[in-house]
Amino acid sequence: MLAKRLNTARSTRLAAHTLGPQPLIGVRYLPHYTGPLLTRETLDAILAARGAGHGRWPGTLDLGRTQEEVLLDATQWRWRDGSYPYPAKLKDRTIYFWDGEEFAPVSRFSGSLIKLVPTEWQVPTFEIDGIKMLPTSKESPLDDAQRKVALVEPRGKPVLDTCGGLGYFARRCLEAGAASIRSFEKNADVLWLRTLNPWSPDPDAAAAGGRLQLSHADVSQAITTLPDAAFDALLHDPPRFGIAGELYSQAFYGELARVARRGARLFHYTGSPNKLTSGRDVPREVAKRLEAAGFKTRLALDGVLGVRR
Repeated sequence: MLAKRLNTARSTRLAAHTLGPQPLIGVRYLPHYTGPLLTRETLDAILAARGAGHGRWPGTLDLGRTQEEVLLDATQWRWRDGSYPYPAKLKDRTIYFWDGEEFAPVSRFSGSLIKLVPTEWQVPTFEIDGIKMLPTSKESPLDDAQRKVALVEPRGKPVLDTCGGLGYFARRCLEAGAASIRSFEKNADVLWLRTLNPWSPDPDAAAAGGRLQLSHADVSQAITTLPDAAFDALLHDPPRFGIAGELYSQAFYGELARVARRGARLFHYTGSPNKLTSGRDVPREVAKRLEAAGFKTRLALDGVLGVRR
């Protein structure tokens, strides 16, 4: 019972300090967190500097976005306009944020454990029940997104981003000069991760210039409300087939074709599943269905590139 009360109290603090009003379907969601983010490695470096008698530690507290000085005292440290205690211990592969009373992990459990995870590239990935959702073995997930976004040539175009995730596709589209981006994300916990990830684009930030519209919605349903021939570039990064088969269906591909203008470019992430063990060649199955929907296709990177005929 005590554990339950403590968890309830902690959830209340998270809501009070980071969430604000709950998001509504189809509207912009939550303000971004601007406090410090800690990993075990960051804390170890801060403690080492204090142990060596240094009064300052130069480093990053926003996952590599900026480099700033932290002022070190015996019992607390100061960063920007805030003072914080030294946490006793932090876990590996975990990012922590200040919830107003303590450093709490950037993770949630509501049916599935969803967690923001640090990488050697500083730009984080995220996991659902321990399954990594973005490739990070060879490069930053943001660099991976850049290569895929380049395939659809977003400059000056209206873009559909079907499964927003942490928003790395949207970020690269903004940087590439997309005219507008319509992005959807079904999972409210993933939207919450975005507010704590300094690498996720904020729709209300000046850098976005009003070009990013992020909706909390299931794109398999929301796409039916979009107008015909509305997009010149489309990015489709669905969960694996076993989780979201509807996003690989002929009916959904028909909707993608309907909202795409002639000549519009589509990148569909499929990953590279082992067909020898799964018995399926998912990329070629996807290409075949997209062809039937009205796209000319070819395999590209770890997915399928299509051009609307």
